[in-house]
Amino acid sequence: MKAVAFLAAALALQTITANPDGPPIAQPKYMRYQRALNVPQGTGQACAVLDAEVFPHAAPSLIDLRVFPSNASAPSHEVPYAITLSESASQETTEAHLLNLGADAGHSISFDLAMPQRPYSSVALDVDPALHDFLGTATVTASDGLGGKGHSVSFGSFTIFDLAAQHLSRSTTLPLPESTFPYLHISLAMADAPGAHVADGRFVPSIVSGATVPPSREAQAIYTTVAETSAITTSGRESIAKFDIPARVPVERVEFVIAPTYKGNFSRDVRVTATAAPVAKGAPGEAAEPNGSESGIENDQRPPLPETLTGNILRVRTNEAGREINTEQLTVPAVLGTNLQRAAKVEVVVENGDDQPLPITAMRLEMRQRRLCFDTSATTSPVALYYGDPTLSAPVYDYERLFTPSEKPLAVTLGPQLANPDFTPRPGAPRSFTDRHPEVLWIALIAAIAALGFVAVKSGKSVGR
Repeated sequence: MKAVAFLAAALALQTITANPDGPPIAQPKYMRYQRALNVPQGTGQACAVLDAEVFPHAAPSLIDLRVFPSNASAPSHEVPYAITLSESASQETTEAHLLNLGADAGHSISFDLAMPQRPYSSVALDVDPALHDFLGTATVTASDGLGGKGHSVSFGSFTIFDLAAQHLSRSTTLPLPESTFPYLHISLAMADAPGAHVADGRFVPSIVSGATVPPSREAQAIYTTVAETSAITTSGRESIAKFDIPARVPVERVEFVIAPTYKGNFSRDVRVTATAAPVAKGAPGEAAEPNGSESGIENDQRPPLPETLTGNILRVRTNEAGREINTEQLTVPAVLGTNLQRAAKVEVVVENGDDQPLPITAMRLEMRQRRLCFDTSATTSPVALYYGDPTLSAPVYDYERLFTPSEKPLAVTLGPQLANPDFTPRPGAPRSFTDRHPEVLWIALIAAIAALGFVAVKSGKSVGR
């Protein structure tokens, strides 16, 4: 029975954990990569724009990013930081409340809009989507009180249109001056577009069902280029560009660059397709995830399913029935989830229909700008950004919890990504006693079997007697 007890004790030793001291501590020597943070002269808040090169080499969600003095050869204190997205994160498209909808004395459609309590620079009218081939002039007056009461300002007249018969697009957005007036009064004069063959009496107040307010120009997102190509091919009725995007690099928008000499009007549908690559286990030179698999997906060899998004690019610059129309949209929202965890192949297709291909000189995949900000007073030495240690957890700083973005922070530039010359693989967890001496388990097992055999033989003789 002593052998059995010894075996139990040996097995208990096997379960001793290898890291009794808690999570690992960030140190520059355990980071695979480093980039200089070139801070201009001055003190206070400093911010660097993170580019796409950081994402595939850092841990998911950038949790292993650390800022240290760049000349630190021994363990040193981290410089606290905060990561921010471009300002539109705090402002979303909201609804304006439609009030007093009706017809005025001139047979125009009139209504008031109660605007959101934030700055705005445009408003999109919700006009019946079944209504086609029209031109409208929206005369806008802003005021402090409903019905024009209080201080009021004329914002002028703006054109809305639908030119479906001309195979062009539709726009019901009014570009306004940046404003915070709580009310807008709109008088909307509608007419048939030239060449339209439609029934009379279709322009009634009920064609307007509301309005939405996008983020203001001051709060709109700023984007950083992830990848760009001018290699655009034509296949049948489609113009196609292809990209290879590394793992964990976010893609949130596609931008199209048209040759400046091209003055034509167009409206083309766009299709964006992303297909994730199979998981490549153990890619040399790359830091693995803490669980031993890349990107947190282990042994997942299923054929990846493509993700497809659609949109439209357009340009309309014309004069219709004395109304000036000037609108252009050369970006498509494309928030791709496929390549947040794996590398992906992204294909962008412009559908040309029976028209000539557009003279697209470049296509860009973009992500919302991410900035890493810190206080220059936190260190008196030059600093560098370190990453590439997937064993780390996300840092917790008072600086981040209390962070308030500065209106004019110091603009920090990121140096090129370099291999950390002082990199040393983080030591593995200490092995248990039985890992280091596996023969102990065999000895204990043999002794236990012998003891059990002895007891069985002795019991058998007793039963026989």
